[in-house]
Amino acid sequence: MKRRPLNPAAMLAGLLVLAGCDTASPDRDPLGEPFPEVLGRDLDDREISLPGDRAGAPWIAMIGYVQAAQFDIDRWMLGMLQVEAEVPVVEIPAVGGWFPATFLQETIDDGMRAGIPRESWDGVITLYGDDARRVRDLTGTGQPRNARVLLLDREGTIRWFWDEGYSPARLLELVRSEEHTSELQSRQYLVCRL
Repeated sequence: MKRRPLNPAAMLAGLLVLAGCDTASPDRDPLGEPFPEVLGRDLDDREISLPGDRAGAPWIAMIGYVQAAQFDIDRWMLGMLQVEAEVPVVEIPAVGGWFPATFLQETIDDGMRAGIPRESWDGVITLYGDDARRVRDLTGTGQPRNARVLLLDREGTIRWFWDEGYSPARLLELVRSEEHTSELQSRQYLVCRL
């Protein structure tokens, strides 16, 4: 059997795909740690600094590392609407690897815009490259289809964390933590002002 020579274009494409793949980060619990300083863009194409632009009030981050995590994020979002959570929720797709960060940002963002109502675009903040890596390293990327759900206080410290998939019991725990965090921070604000 005669061997065919390797196609240089196919080899280059394969190398680009492999180089664009992000390595897995070990799972870890970031409870009590500050959220890393990162820059992203919302779907309205505005630059957003996290946690800085969310400082001053508690907020919830729902982080996805692969497109398949959207199913888990959607379940969490539906649950948050059903319990009428009062803390704002931000979806954070954290797209790893240099190839997507360099060549696919517009395609990825346009794909998200096509599937998300315009009224929700300001609540979706996409991270690429080093910013995505910092968040991926914060929580780990094992079981990438599971969303990472974090409750952050007004200073950007993580007060609640879950990465094992949607759970109604954990949703209620999150809501109780959210109420507790808001109440404690209101008291701290009052004490500081007095």
